[in-house]
Amino acid sequence: MTDIRNIGPASAKWLAQVGIESLEDLERVGTVEAYRRVKEIEPKKASLNLLWALQGAVMELHWIDVPDEVKQQLLEELG
Repeated sequence: MTDIRNIGPASAKWLAQVGIESLEDLERVGTVEAYRRVKEIEPKKASLNLLWALQGAVMELHWIDVPDEVKQQLLEELG
């Protein structure tokens, strides 16, 4: 997974622990659900930056470049 934009070694490890090992897995599960799963196992380390990074990976953007309206939509979906 570390070959995917925005996903470093720690994030890749966390994602693998929750059964997400490819971009296809991430797209299938969805970024919010993937973030929820990681947050459950890493409640102190997984920040919203991870959510932005996951969305950026799907959108092929750097996590900083995820549009504000998309971030807001993700937060609403996250609840």
